[in-house]
Amino acid sequence: MSQFTRRDFLHTSMASAACLSLADGRSLFGADDEIRVAVVGIRSRGRAHINGFRALKGVRVTALCDTDTRFLEREANLFKKRGEEVATFTDVRKLLDVKDIDVVAIATPNHWHALMAVWSCQAGKDVYLEKPVSDNVWEGRQIVRAASQYKRVVQTGTQSRSNPGLRNAIAWLH
Repeated sequence: MSQFTRRDFLHTSMASAACLSLADGRSLFGADDEIRVAVVGIRSRGRAHINGFRALKGVRVTALCDTDTRFLEREANLFKKRGEEVATFTDVRKLLDVKDIDVVAIATPNHWHALMAVWSCQAGKDVYLEKPVSDNVWEGRQIVRAASQYKRVVQTGTQSRSNPGLRNAIAWLH
């Protein structure tokens, strides 16, 4: 069995989500164009999102959002040290008003996931959403409706599926 790491999965799934969002003809990117991503919630998973997106060719993290200004400043300073520009926000609603963001990666506390995903779709952004997607079935259906109504791609993170330890345990069980 070949080893497929969490990092491989993240790279593949993020690139797939980005490509799928472009495949329906809404917009056609040229070879020199890039996908502009905003990361909302930048502590642990959000920081992994930043690193994962930064590693993808043709993808640029252009905005960060967190209500905790200490974490926001820390991450913004890392971008500055690398000579990369990044906008910062403490209010996701202001971030969603920015027209040159293509994808919103949401890694906030769980109870915000569904609402931010719907808001992102309404703002014309595709979404990469951490799990759990929602607190209940009704919220999940609202995300599906918003994605359909606004013709957006919404993908959720399921990194545990590629965890080598879990894969080995499943193989052993089989």
